[in-house]
Parts: sequence; C-alpha cells; structure tokens
Amino acid sequence: MQHEAFRIEGEDRRGPWLVTCDHATNRVPDWVAGGSLGLPDTDMERHIAYDPGALGLSRALGVALDSAVISSDFSRLVIDPNRGEDDPTLVMRLYDGSVIPANRRIGAEGIAERLDRLYRPYHAALEQLAATPSPSGSGALSGPRAILAIHSFTPCLRGRPPRPWHVGVLHSHLDSRLSRALLAELAREADLCIGDNEPYSGHLPGDSIDRHALEQGRHNTLIELRNDLIETPAQQEAWAQRLAPVLTRALKEASHV
Repeated sequence: MQHEAFRIEGEDRRGPWLVTCDHATNRVPDWVAGGSLGLPDTDMERHIAYDPGALGLSRALGVALDSAVISSDFSRLVIDPNRGEDDPTLVMRLYDGSVIPANRRIGAEGIAERLDRLYRPYHAALEQLAATPSPSGSGALSGPRAILAIHSFTPCLRGRPPRPWHVGVLHSHLDSRLSRALLAELAREADLCIGDNEPYSGHLPGDSIDRHALEQGRHNTLIELRNDLIETPAQQEAWAQRLAPVLTRALKEASHV
C-alpha cells in the first residue's frame, strides 16, 4: 500500500513484528516550497534529510522476520515523524551545521499543512498496523505486534569525535524488556561495538516509540545502524540476515519477562 505520506509492505505477513522506518526517504513533496527546501543535493543526501540505508535494511528485515513494514515517504526536514507535535525540533531550521532555507520563516499554517498531509496520516497508519494482532504462523508469536524501529546514524557529526559503535540499541526506562534482551544477545557478537542508548538517549516524549509502544505496553526496541555499514543493498541484506535471528531470540526471551 502506498500513500503520499507512507508505504506499507507485507501487511499480511505472519511474523510478530511491525518494522518501522520513520526517516526512510529524503523526498520533498511538490506542494512543500515547490519541491525543494533550498538545500544543495549534497545536504539532501546527508543524514540530516533522512537515514541513509535504513529503508533497505527495514525492507530486508521485514522479509527475514516475515513481518509488516511501514516507512515514511517524506524527508525528516519537511517534518519529523519521530518527534511529538509540540516538540520544538518538529520542523528543523538548522541541523548539523546546515540552515534549511524553506523552514527558516515557516509559520503555524505551514506546519499545520505538513502535519495534516504527512505526519498524521503516517502515524494513523502506523497505529492501525500496530493495533492489529499478528496472525499466528509457524514459529510466530501470536498477539500484539512488537515494534522494531530502524534508524541509521552518521559516523561523525561535524566538529564532533567519531562514533565508534556499529549498532546502537535505544530504549526507554519505561520499558526496556525487549531492548535488554536484545543487548544481551548482541553482546555475544564479539566483533561488534554495541551502544546501549548510544549515540542518543532512547527516551524522547512524544516520539514514535513513546506514541505507539510505551503508552500501550507493546514490546519495542529501536536499532541504530551506523550508516557507512549499510550503504549498499548487499550490506543491508547481510545485516538483516545477521540481526533477524538475534531479534527472534530476544523477543522470545522478553516475552517471558
């Protein structure tokens, strides 16, 4: 299913997950500032506009986990679906050293249009999927879907030290069951540098996990992959195949907590 604001793949898959990709594309709709935010292409290809590699990884994980995938289809610089509606960074005016010209003087009316046409339809579709129990299949856990949020992070922000982690697992103190189980499983991977709530904190009131998992008590975790590790489809597929069995074991463990 495709909508201006989102795309859904594998809605009828039988696995227990809902894979989400909040920052899937760098698309700017034609009705937003004529289809350009005023940034050069080099900036629109950076992490400030979307999460490079995250969409391909999400799709590959959806297949590997036999689970549904929902992804946004608008740049996070148009409006960020991983922020609450009252968050001051919902529409960014400056990000990692780049001023976003089309956002500098945006008013309440402009933000309201982006909310109504992009942000809210995406979240409505996500919630509808999350609230639909996963079909019970061979080896699958029946019942509410577990939320698996996929993001990627840049190896180094401008003027900051390099980030050493290959994978970050982000979680809220309000519900760390699945993330703690996942961290324990990933700790067995000796060649990986794993970040526990790195490179960011996993608790942000009003974000997608807060809105669609914490409030309802759904199992949830957020994985951040360093984006230089998932640049190609082959890398994305390899990481999906590596993470899928780890995630499956972690969910089974967390389900007993």
